[in-house]
Amino acid sequence: MIQPAIRDRLATMNTYFPGRWIGGVTLVLGPVVLCVGYLLRYLSSVTALTPQQQAWAEAQPFAAAGQLLAYTSDPALLTLSYAVFALGAVLLFPAFIALAQRVGGSLAFWGATLLVAGLFARLYFAGADQTAFQLTEVLGPEQATNAIMKGYVDISYGPWRVPVWASVGQYAGSLLLAVAAWRSGVFGTARALMLLLAGGTWVGVLKAASIPDVLVTVLLCVALIPLGTRVLRERPPAPTGRSKVLSW
Repeated sequence: MIQPAIRDRLATMNTYFPGRWIGGVTLVLGPVVLCVGYLLRYLSSVTALTPQQQAWAEAQPFAAAGQLLAYTSDPALLTLSYAVFALGAVLLFPAFIALAQRVGGSLAFWGATLLVAGLFARLYFAGADQTAFQLTEVLGPEQATNAIMKGYVDISYGPWRVPVWASVGQYAGSLLLAVAAWRSGVFGTARALMLLLAGGTWVGVLKAASIPDVLVTVLLCVALIPLGTRVLRERPPAPTGRSKVLSW
C-alpha cells in the first residue's frame, strides 16, 4: 500500500507539468542521450584528428580551434555528436522538473530552476557551436577559425553575459537538488553524490569532451534511470475535486 505522503506526491506529479509519462520517460532517456552525446563528442575529436593535429589542438589556449579543425575533417560526425548532446540537454529539462516534484520543497524547486537555467545556457552554446561550424563552410577553415578565436570570449559570454551567468545555475542547482533529494530520502547518499558530480561538467562554446565527462554522466544515468522507471510503473490515484485536470 502506498503511504499517504508518497501518494500525494504521485498525484501531484500526474497533475502538473511534466506529468508522470513525460517525467518518467525523460528521467530515463535524458541522461542516456546526454551521455551518448558526451561519448560522441569525445570520439569525434579523437577519430577526426590525426595525432599531430591532436597535439596542435592541445597546445591551443582554447579547445575551440581543435573542434573547428575536427569539423573540417569530419563534419557529419561532429554535427551528429553536437546534435545528440543538445538533445540530451533538452530532454533533461522536464526530467529535472519531475525530480524536483518528486522530492518536493523549496530547496528542490530552487535547485531544479537553476539547473534548467544551466540547460538554457547549453542551448545558447549549441547555437554558437553551429554558427561557428557553418562559418567554416562559408569562409573556409582558416579564416573562420581566426575570426571566431578573435571574438571567442564575447561569443562564449553572450549578450549582457546572460548565458554565462545562467550556466552557473548548473553547479549551484545540482548542489541544491542533490541535497534536497538526499534530505527527502528520494536519493541515498551515493545517488545524491552522483547527481552532484554530474553537475560539475563543463559548459561553453566548442568544448572538447573527455573520458571523465562521459563517466560522470554515466553516474547521472545510474541516479535518474531507476527513478524514471519507478515513476512509469507507479499508478497514482487520480486527483479529485477542484485539482482534477487532464494529464498527458
